[in-house]
Amino acid sequence: MTTMTTQLPGPVRRHLAALRALLVFTVLLGVLYPLVVLGIGQLAFPAQAGGSLVTADGRVVGSSLLGQAFTDARGNPAPQWFQPRPSAAVNPDNKNDPGYNPLFSGPSNLGPSNPALIKSIDARRAAVAAFNGVPPASVPPDAVTASASGLDPDISLAYAYLQVNRVAKARGLNPAVVRALVSVHIQGRTVGILGEPRVNVLDLNMALARLH
Repeated sequence: MTTMTTQLPGPVRRHLAALRALLVFTVLLGVLYPLVVLGIGQLAFPAQAGGSLVTADGRVVGSSLLGQAFTDARGNPAPQWFQPRPSAAVNPDNKNDPGYNPLFSGPSNLGPSNPALIKSIDARRAAVAAFNGVPPASVPPDAVTASASGLDPDISLAYAYLQVNRVAKARGLNPAVVRALVSVHIQGRTVGILGEPRVNVLDLNMALARLH
C-alpha cells in the first residue's frame, strides 16, 4: 500500500514559517528580554529602576532625573526657591501646565533664527533679569532655553549663582550661606569628561529647606 502525504503549497509554507518566526521573536524580544532587563535593573540598580525618586518627610517630592516647577499658589516662580531652566514639555491643551510633563517630553523644534524662539528668549531673559535683580546681559543661556528633552533637572553654575541673592533675600539668609550651599551641590562632568559641571535643582532646594 502506498501512503500519500499532502504537502502544503509553497507560499502557505513560507507564510507559516514567517508566522512561527514572528511568534518566537515576539516571545523572546517582547516578553522574555524586557523581563530579564527589568529583573537585572531591580536587583542591581533598584533606585534608578524605580525612577530615581526623591523623598522628604516620608513622601515623594520628585525625581532627581526630572525637572519640576517651584511656584507659588498662583503658578508664578517662587522667589524663595532656586528655579530650573525653562521646559518645552508642556501640555498644549492645558494653559496652566508649568512644563516638565514626561508625557510631552521633547524640544520646541524651533530653529535658532525662528522669530518665535527669538521672541520667547528675549521675553524670558527680561523676566529672569527682573526676577533676580540683575542686568539682562548677565542671564546665562540655560536660564532662557529649554533642554532637548524639556525635562532637564539641572542648571549651570552660572544660573545657580545668579539666583543666590534673590533666594537669600526671600529667606532672610546670608548670601554667603546660600552660595556655599550651591558650591556643596555642584556635580562634576559625567565620567569626568562629558558635559559641564551642574547643579540639580531639586537636590539644592531640598538642602535649602533643611536650613530652616
